[in-house]
Amino acid sequence: MIIPVHSDQRDYNIYLERGALKKAGEYLNLDRKALVVTDSGVPEIYPRTVSSFCKAPVAVCIEQGEKSKNFDNFKYLLSVMLENGFTRSDCVVAVGGGVVGDLSAFAASCYMRGIDFYNIPTTLLSQVDSSIGGKAAIDFEGVKNIVGAFKQPNGVLIDPDTLETLDLRQKSAGLAEAIKMAVTSDEKLLELIENTEDFEGDLTEIIRRALMIKKNVVEEDPTELGLRKVLNFGHTAGHAIESFSDGKLLHGECVALGMLPVCGEKLRPRVKAALEKYSLPCEITQTADELMPFIMHDKKKSSSYITVVMSDEAGSFRFEKMTAGEIKSLLEKAI
Repeated sequence: MIIPVHSDQRDYNIYLERGALKKAGEYLNLDRKALVVTDSGVPEIYPRTVSSFCKAPVAVCIEQGEKSKNFDNFKYLLSVMLENGFTRSDCVVAVGGGVVGDLSAFAASCYMRGIDFYNIPTTLLSQVDSSIGGKAAIDFEGVKNIVGAFKQPNGVLIDPDTLETLDLRQKSAGLAEAIKMAVTSDEKLLELIENTEDFEGDLTEIIRRALMIKKNVVEEDPTELGLRKVLNFGHTAGHAIESFSDGKLLHGECVALGMLPVCGEKLRPRVKAALEKYSLPCEITQTADELMPFIMHDKKKSSSYITVVMSDEAGSFRFEKMTAGEIKSLLEKAI
């Protein structure tokens, strides 16, 4: 299945197919020097398969986890490219989850003012969300994604078979991002997630529907000036929880928790039940006072307000500009 994505930087295709990893050379232009970036949690066969299609692969493996999305690793990737004589005709290929994708894309956006970048996401979270749309970033001073750029990929290859090596916790964390998009934009997708009795069999369709939501949003608003902010549903509190937890919770688990304060009273029990079905956390353990310092560093802050995405019923959303006091009150009601 080929899903075309249009953007102001470039148009590119998402290739969604079981077994697509073994066809990476057919779908992506890898017959050149390529920096293949992965992490220690990714099965070695995945980057090795990708490297086999590259004319001159240079393999790099970073440590698994959000803490690897830092300036040191950003500098390391740039150093490896410089030492190996990379030019503007070469490329970077990310093989892994959102950390690998964000870090690699940011390095590709900066090296020689930008070289080609391909994303091969191997986690459910990155397949349904972070692998498309062009956001590239690293964390800084304890604040998530605060330094980065917009870097559209030249192509995205999604192979649901790579998810077979994920544990249940990782899959559930990834599904939280699909639930996020379903709640604001596609009640039918939410119903599928709620009611499926064959999750593995329905997984490709869940990925496809989530991708179509994000594709439509990023095409209309590539640099988050308006509509794209809907993708931040659950992220205002979620990013704060993630920063406070210091790696103890996965990104998707934090988004799951972050959705609860911004759901209407009638919708919240439904969302909570969906999260519970997939063993996602449903109780915020931090206080509003503990989370507010992180929220006030949020990228969505403008002047004295933060734009918060709210949903009162499934398949709909609204933007609301809130002061720090209003956000704190919202959190206190949900905790």
